Amino acid sequence: MPATLGEQVLERISDAEKQYARLVLVVGPPGTGKTKALHALAEENGFHYVDVGLELARALLDLSERERARRARRILEALAGNSTPVVVLDNIEVLFDVTLRLEPLGCLQSLARNRTIVAAWNGEVSEGHLTYAQPGHPEFKRYPVASLLIVSAIVDMKVC
Repeated sequence: MPATLGEQVLERISDAEKQYARLVLVVGPPGTGKTKALHALAEENGFHYVDVGLELARALLDLSERERARRARRILEALAGNSTPVVVLDNIEVLFDVTLRLEPLGCLQSLARNRTIVAAWNGEVSEGHLTYAQPGHPEFKRYPVASLLIVSAIVDMKVC
């Protein structure tokens, strides 16, 4: 019987402790149970859980577009905090907003230098690359998977 999504993530968290950037990406399209599994994982293990879409958007709401781009990364760092050794980041799609001028994967890797970051990534892994959005879309990103710790959400649709 294959491990649940939560169990797979816990295994990868152990692997992440040996990495410079302690980042674990939970990859799958919307509707594959990432949010439910990560929320349960955080609750069961005492990890700090952040709904990035909600919290970052709330923090940026009253800022001008220029100020949003200048301050988004620092606000994200503050949201992640240092209260627990593992931080779960969910609904990270806002990081791909072109007006924020962030490099999403680099931003997550930077956050993962001082703590383990588990992030839900709406996308797919195919032909040795991690993608977000479709080619031609303004938010499209494509990264080689070498050295990335990835858990596929597609394998376990039943969620922990």
